[in-house]
Formats: sequence, structure tokens, C-alpha cells
Amino acid sequence: MDAVDFVNNPLKTVRFGGSVAETLTKYNRGDISDYELLKHQLADPDIKDAQIISWLQEFRSCMTQLTKDHEQLIYTVLRVPWVGRSQAVVEEYMTFLSNLVSAQTVYLCACLKMVVSHFTPKQVSICEGGVEISDTDDEDENLPRNFDRCHQALQLITRYVPATSRFLMPIVQDKFPFITKSSRTLECYVHNLLRMTVYIPSVRRDVLEVIIQKMLKLDVSASRSDIDEAEENAVQRLRAEEQSEEGLFDMDEDVAAAQPSSSTVTAHPVAQRLDTLMAVMMAYIKDVCHHNGALHVERTKDLYRDLLSVFDKLILPTHASCHVQYTLFYLCSFRMALAEAFLDHLWKILQSPSQPAVLRQAAAGYLGSFLARAKFIPVLTVRACLDLLLSWIHRYIDSQDSGGKQAFCDISLHGPFYSACQAAFYTLIFRHRAMLESNMKKGLEYLQSLNLERVVMCQLNPLKVCLPSVTSMFAAITRKYQVVFCYTIIERNNRQMLSVVRSSAGGDCVSTNTNPLDSFFPFDPYLLKRSGQLVEPLYQVWEELADMEVAPAKTNTQRSREDEDDFLCGETPQGDGIVGMTPSSYDSNLRSPSSVGSPPFIFQKALTSANMDVTQSGVFGSVAVSSFLSWVNGTPVMQI
Repeated sequence: MDAVDFVNNPLKTVRFGGSVAETLTKYNRGDISDYELLKHQLADPDIKDAQIISWLQEFRSCMTQLTKDHEQLIYTVLRVPWVGRSQAVVEEYMTFLSNLVSAQTVYLCACLKMVVSHFTPKQVSICEGGVEISDTDDEDENLPRNFDRCHQALQLITRYVPATSRFLMPIVQDKFPFITKSSRTLECYVHNLLRMTVYIPSVRRDVLEVIIQKMLKLDVSASRSDIDEAEENAVQRLRAEEQSEEGLFDMDEDVAAAQPSSSTVTAHPVAQRLDTLMAVMMAYIKDVCHHNGALHVERTKDLYRDLLSVFDKLILPTHASCHVQYTLFYLCSFRMALAEAFLDHLWKILQSPSQPAVLRQAAAGYLGSFLARAKFIPVLTVRACLDLLLSWIHRYIDSQDSGGKQAFCDISLHGPFYSACQAAFYTLIFRHRAMLESNMKKGLEYLQSLNLERVVMCQLNPLKVCLPSVTSMFAAITRKYQVVFCYTIIERNNRQMLSVVRSSAGGDCVSTNTNPLDSFFPFDPYLLKRSGQLVEPLYQVWEELADMEVAPAKTNTQRSREDEDDFLCGETPQGDGIVGMTPSSYDSNLRSPSSVGSPPFIFQKALTSANMDVTQSGVFGSVAVSSFLSWVNGTPVMQI
């Protein structure tokens, strides 16, 4: 008799007790002996395929009797290991699931929990040194097939219960593995969550939020200094091993060549897990946005909106995250319209008085860092953004000069202004060469038109607040091209110590602070090796200005790192091992308003008199570029 006949022939199974229908009848009469025996046999780890099929068929015949009173029996059936069984068992089990959720919706959540629990490799026990350790079975060759079956079951449940998505997200969040689990476990779970969004698109935004929230916890737990230190230690260990083995195993060169290279593995364990998840996320972004190698416009727009919503809610308020924000960086590289829409979004937050100051400052940091580091942003777009930034800065200075009171340096009052100035300085440091190389004369005329001297010389004194490295490099560049001379002000500021500095984190600090804005540049160099291969071609690295004399920045500590591409060495704050949510921002409404955040009333008069051609919703102030924003937003751009 062949295998199929054996499976379908219930006479070949060995079982005890009566049928399921008889067992349920006895249970209702108070006789639970057969009921407990049935539960025991279903929980047998050595249960045969034929037995499972026979029982599932009997359960289907009495589905209406399986009410809430029999939840322990149903939970036992849901714990039956069906995923790795034969195709006949899988088909019978899926039929049972569809009948169960249709006839008894009270078991919907239990069925969803069972399916989601299979999104990670199964746990196996390993005994080492007399100690039993629980770990995942990463060597299971059937994992792809098992995951396919889980998604088939979930699609089947969704088809019979359209409201499945309402109950799915709390289960997904509850079943998410701890971030201390292995990279393989986290990778499988995140991969399956993202795959789930393909056939249940209504949960995609929530799924992205859950994943990015976990990734942010990993991100802020692995600071740049910790990652660099781990890499240096790994290199030193490798060199020591090579020196100790030098000349001893010359005959094993072929074997050594076959060993996997550590150059693509991040040494820091937490960063390595984050690297794995970033690679999965970027692969998902690419797959969703492309079809047959071409960009799919509508799907790209939808994904951009979902990621931007998560950015507003989680990424923007998180202080000193290093890598998670590169998901949007990578997505924006697909089309220039996405990058411009992202800049427009950041500009709205920065210039909106209704937003918390801490978010406006963070938006300024993202704006400046994105303009400086995104290689795919053309010079015309950079100039358009600088025009808006400097126009806003000049209007802010006008408002302070016309207020009747003498303005003075106060971060608690003018935090967004100082952040905007630093963003403009930072952008000019990185992009001034591109502005000048095509036409030096026109480039210098443009830099002169920005009237940077007024910004530097104003009573608010932005050079006193910006990072010393930014200040010194900006001063060197503007002196070289004779745009503005900053060193007199820098020396005066160095003599006048900041006695009391109020930071955005609250409280007073009676000491000299080289970073009073608590600022950081979100798109500083990407340190993760595996996912970094996708970022590297899009990223503008810092190029040393060999022909320029730069005054040394005064910092509390000096540290040197090999292969450092950033002039902000030691300036940018690092994460301290916890999720650094900015104060009073996590629970606030972080969605950008649909209408433009107009400047305060005292600025509107200056804006009107200047008669500037600024669009109400765009960064770029021109009808031609606003068409890009309408491509993303799906609505025409209104001009004033």
C-alpha cells in the first residue's frame, strides 16, 4: 500500500477512547475520562500524521459543538506541530483552521497567536557542560517551506474573517522576540512581518512602527564610539592571531581562503543585530518600490507616506539615533521627488511655531545633514533650500531687531533659530565646492547674496552656540572666499565663557558646553557593514580641505580615530544605552499639519514686505519644483 493510502486510511492508526463526537457528548454528561485521554494523545510528541488527519476530520464534523467551554481542547489542537508535517496534514489542518474561525470566531486570536508563533525558528535545547541551553534551530533547511505554510494559513484566516487585521497587531507586538535574541531569530520574525504586509496592506504602517521601534532600541544601545571601539578591538585580535600563526600553517592557505571574511560582519553584537534588520528593511523597501526592475510609482508613494508617518512618530523625537533614519535616506534615493518631498516636510516642521521647539531643532538637524550627505541631491535643490533657510533666518533677525528690546544669546528662547543657522553652515561646508566648481564667479555672487555677514554679526551670535567644529570649518571656508570674516567673533566668544547654558533636555549647567544645542547630525557616517553596502554609493563623505588653514576647535576631550571621514570627531553626542526620547515629545501629535505652518505674526509683516515668492506647501518656491510635491501628495500645490 502506498503512502497516500496509508495516510488516508484511518484503520492504520492506533488510538484510545471513542470518537471526538462521543467524547464531547460524554463530557457534557460529566464523564471527562475520554476527554482527558483525547487531550493527552493530541499532546503526544510522537503523534503520527495519520492520527492527526483522522482527528482533524472528526473535529470538523462537530465544529458547532466546540464552544468556549472546550477552549482547553482547542488549545491542545492548536499546539499540534503541523507546520513541518506532510502536505496532507498541512492541507487538513488549514481546512480545520478555516472551519474553526468561521464557526467559532471566539478562537480567532488563539489561531492568530499560533500562526505568528511560527514566524521564528523553533526552539531547541542544547546541553553544554551539564547546563541545558535553549536556542533556535538555525540549521533547519525547511524553514522557508514552513514560513510559506504559515503565511498560507494566515491568508486563509484573513479570507474567512475580514476583521483579522484589528486583532493581529497586538499579537504581533506581543510575540516580537526580545532584542537580545539572536540575529537569526530577529531576522526571521521581521522578514515574516514585512511579508505579511504584502497580502494585508492595511497593517503595514503599524507593522513598520513596531519594527522601527525595536530597531531604535538597538540603535541607541550601540553608540558610534562603542561600535568603533569594538571594530578596533576586533582588528587587533585578528592581527594578533595572524602574527601568532604566521609561518605555521603555510600549507593550509586554501583552507584559510575558504573561511568566511569578517569584513562584512559588524563586530559589536548589538550593532550586528541592527545591521541584520537594516538589511532586511532595505531589501523590503527595494522590493516594494520596484517591479521588474522599474520603479513602481504608486507603491513607492504609499510606502513613503507610511515611513514618513513612522518617522514623525518615532525617529524624529529619538535623540542621537545613528542608523535607523537611513531607511528614509535609502527610499528617497529612488527618485528626486521623494528627496524634495522629505526636505519640504522637514522645512514645514522647522518653520512651524505650533511644533515643539525640540522637534523644530531636530528637523533642522535632519535638514542640514540630509542636504550635506545625500549625494543624489543636486546643487539647484541645495541652493533652493539655503535660500529658504537664510530668508527665514533674516526674518527672524528682523523680528528681534524691531522688538524694542536688545536681543541676546539665549538657547531656551531661540533654539530653532540657532539650529537653522547651524544647518545652513553645515550644508555650506559640505556643498560649497559643488556650488563653485561649475562657475566660480556666479557661485561667489550667490554666496554673497545670502548675506551671511549679517547672520554672523547679529546680536543673537549664532557662532557662540554652534558646534566648534562647524564654526571653525565655516570660518575657514568663508575666509578663503572672502564671503565673511568670523575669527574676530570666534575669539571674542572664546574669551566670554558661557556661564549658564540651558539645554533642550532641561535644567541649568554652570560650565562651558561645546554642544549647548544638544544637536547631532542624523546622517553622520554609516558604520554597519552589511547594510552599509547599499548606503555607500549614495553617501557624500567628508573630503579634507588640504589647501585651507582651519583654526583648531576647542573641545573638552580630543580623540583620534583611524579612517575617520568626519570633521565632527568627538563633537556629536552618543547614545548612552537607553532610548533617548526627547522630553515632552513622545506622546504629542507629531504629524505635520496639512496646512502650512506660517511664521509667527511678528514675522508676517516682514515676509509680506519682502514680497518673496514662497509656495505655501513647498520648500523650493517655484511652480516647476512644486509639481514634484504634488506627485507625492497627490494634490495640487497652492501658491500665495
